[in-house]
Amino acid sequence: MNQKAVTQAVTDLLRGLGYDTTSDALRDTPDRVARAWQEQLGGHLLVAEEVLRTEFEANGYDEVVVLRAIPFYSTCEHHLLPFYGSADVAYVPANGCVVGLSKLARLVDMHARRLQLQERFTIDIARDLERVLKPAGVAVVARAQHLCMCSRGVCKPGAEMVTSVMFGCFRDKPAARAELMALLGR
Repeated sequence: MNQKAVTQAVTDLLRGLGYDTTSDALRDTPDRVARAWQEQLGGHLLVAEEVLRTEFEANGYDEVVVLRAIPFYSTCEHHLLPFYGSADVAYVPANGCVVGLSKLARLVDMHARRLQLQERFTIDIARDLERVLKPAGVAVVARAQHLCMCSRGVCKPGAEMVTSVMFGCFRDKPAARAELMALLGR
């Protein structure tokens, strides 16, 4: 990220909106905003192969692994406003190994920390899990509120968007999908 260019752009935006960027309240705001955006959008610097690299032998475990209600915060690429919620991530190991539990949460964070659409966020998590772990099945369900819809436009706070993606046994086997839904409490 070009810190100087982003800081100048924020200064120009505030001035364009009619604010005095030399005031005590706003003097350091452009730099703070630039640092915040760097943190919020740093996910594009990471790759799934690194995030999911820690696997453990699990004595042939081949049943559903689910991490539910992983909180995330992301940024809508259409309005540069936040959307936030939680993701459920599930997979069925095919090689008797399981990934380190925190790695699933880190994968969600990696994708959330990008300019994003919720639909892309959901499918990209699932595709990365499928590509890197090569499991028998993958499922991702994301629920989020979008400030671009809550605080502007139609102004519908509390409306929740739900997206889901299922590959492998969760897509092809109704019993596996039913088991997953029961585990997710849906």
